[in-house]
Amino acid sequence: MYRNSLILRIIPNHSRLSKTELKYAMALTLLDGVGNINAKKLLAYCDSFESIFETSKGKLAKIPGVGVILSSKIIAQIKQGEIIERVEEELEFIEKNDIVTYLITDKNYPLNLKQCEDSPIVLYGMGNIDFENHKTIAIVGTRKVTTRGKDFCGKLLEDLTPHNPIVISGMAYGVDICAHKKCVELDIPTIGVLAHGLDRLYPEIHRDTAKKMLPKGGLLTEFMSGTNPDRENFPKRNRIIAGLSDVTIVIESAKKGGSLITAEIANSYNRDVFAVPGRVTDQYSEGCNYLIKINKAHLLNSIADIVYLMNWELNKSQKPKTIQKQMFVDLPEDEKLIYDLLSPDNSITMDELSGKTKLATSVISVSLLQLEFKGLVKALPGSSFVLS
Repeated sequence: MYRNSLILRIIPNHSRLSKTELKYAMALTLLDGVGNINAKKLLAYCDSFESIFETSKGKLAKIPGVGVILSSKIIAQIKQGEIIERVEEELEFIEKNDIVTYLITDKNYPLNLKQCEDSPIVLYGMGNIDFENHKTIAIVGTRKVTTRGKDFCGKLLEDLTPHNPIVISGMAYGVDICAHKKCVELDIPTIGVLAHGLDRLYPEIHRDTAKKMLPKGGLLTEFMSGTNPDRENFPKRNRIIAGLSDVTIVIESAKKGGSLITAEIANSYNRDVFAVPGRVTDQYSEGCNYLIKINKAHLLNSIADIVYLMNWELNKSQKPKTIQKQMFVDLPEDEKLIYDLLSPDNSITMDELSGKTKLATSVISVSLLQLEFKGLVKALPGSSFVLS
């Protein structure tokens, strides 16, 4: 466990209601068979995390995508009472160790990740993590990084410094720790996403680097304390790395590996992926060359490739419009239909949306919630909505 002297003290500014919501949101993540996607469906129909635990089995069963079997399982687990006890233990751990929580309904939850369908309901963080006004870049690759890979990673980060990025990786051996260490050296904020709880660090040998990351960056996870770094947790961690990032960069990779999973997930989120090419005879260039070959990654020779393809040299006044177009182009059909009817100046009610779209109220409710999660829509009193 991290000693308090090693942790930058940050106290979450939750209201009393938010603390209650956090408690029940955490409990929801512990319910077997629910998962992040179903959790959001439940939230859309029950209005709050707390009310999910107070809703009858009959009403839960009527929620589209939930059904009788899952609702029965949810109610059975809630009645056991052990879930809430476990959460209360975790809340004590959070307070004792100055852990920051990111609840998906709160403003501090990272917007990039909120846009992903399977984003975690709750995140737990240590350090001084600030997602505002930064370009977020994931750097991933093989655990057996070569000297060439280390040199390329170091030079790339030096060239990235003027662009004020946050660099995200997974604290693993190889490319991950190479990126974190170089960021500490260059005073670039960097975040390590973990496949376990914050009561430990895997691998242990990287603890000193993790400590140095805390004043300007830190550690992030969706797992509660006591969670081991089991094999199945690493793909879950990889989706967070991809979801947080505007850009995912694969430095080196064999034909198979976790970094290729991260690249595949980033592609599924419609995020840009870059890969560093290498000789066809190099084992740890096979994965990168393959991504480029099948058009799953842009070829990356230098920072100039990223700056050009990401339009990072645009004037500040042009950026919001460009980002907005990129963000909205791939909305699901129902969400796009609703979004097109909204404006930032004139509110529209749920009933009006139902009349204009001919969609069922239940569909509109879920779509509006997803748009809120993505930071595109704001709810007003009287069940009316405007663009954020």
